[in-house]
Amino acid sequence: MLRPTAVICLLAAMTTAVFGESISVRPHKDKLFAYPSVLESQDGGAFLRIDYRKERDIDRRDQVPQIRAHRNYVSLRPKRQQRAITIRGSNIAVEAYEVGPSRKARFAVIFIHGRGGDRRLGVKDWTFGGNFNRLKNLTVKSGGVYYAPTIPSFDGTGLNYLKTLVTYIRHTAPNAPVILACGSMGSRLCWKGSNDPGISSRLAGIVILGGTGDEAFLRSAAFHAGVPVLLAHGSLDTVYDWRGQHALYRRVRYASSEGIYPIRFVLFQTGSHGTPIRMVDWRETLNWMFANAG
Repeated sequence: MLRPTAVICLLAAMTTAVFGESISVRPHKDKLFAYPSVLESQDGGAFLRIDYRKERDIDRRDQVPQIRAHRNYVSLRPKRQQRAITIRGSNIAVEAYEVGPSRKARFAVIFIHGRGGDRRLGVKDWTFGGNFNRLKNLTVKSGGVYYAPTIPSFDGTGLNYLKTLVTYIRHTAPNAPVILACGSMGSRLCWKGSNDPGISSRLAGIVILGGTGDEAFLRSAAFHAGVPVLLAHGSLDTVYDWRGQHALYRRVRYASSEGIYPIRFVLFQTGSHGTPIRMVDWRETLNWMFANAG
């Protein structure tokens, strides 16, 4: 087992991911975190407009609005398996939180923060209505491992940090598919990673939470491999307009020569920039991605 702040030297090279094992994420507080009512459904449920209300989904869900969720939304069991680690690659030291068994994990989930964030964001148990806490619980209960790294930038340097983390996962859990989730500006790394051989070969899904779009995805290795994508956005997001993401959704959905591409769009009506992180249903998302990957 790795000790807190352990330093791991990376020696293994990337190989193609193996998705031979059927993965199903076990329930955890599903009723509390299920989507509120659906206002609109299109494309056989691939596009959903969800009824989001601040007075219900923040004020009633949080003991202290936007700071501390009510206790019934949170289980601190995963903190027993949460540790700070440093992953060393070629001239890179990636500071990250690792939650769950790293050795021979069945799958891995990585959350990439946005501008001004760091690894602490992705392991906050009480903020965002307890949704990060739920993601940790879902992952650990189902034999997976969760990572929240600090990424210094979202350019080529940041991509090397992400590659170092993915290489580490390849070393510790050779057969583990990776779900890559990116919030806000961190989404740039999701799109860059979709065309990086060392990253895209491991991917079982890409989750974009209030992020940017990138039509270069249509030429990426992940696209040609049919890696499932979820785009989640608030309709009142003033940082990135949801319409741009919706246009990308439409293009990707019908661009595959294999038929309809596995992509979903979840729009939270009246939601703001941070709403997708609070409201995305992680169990539904992960199970859909594992069912459609590889």
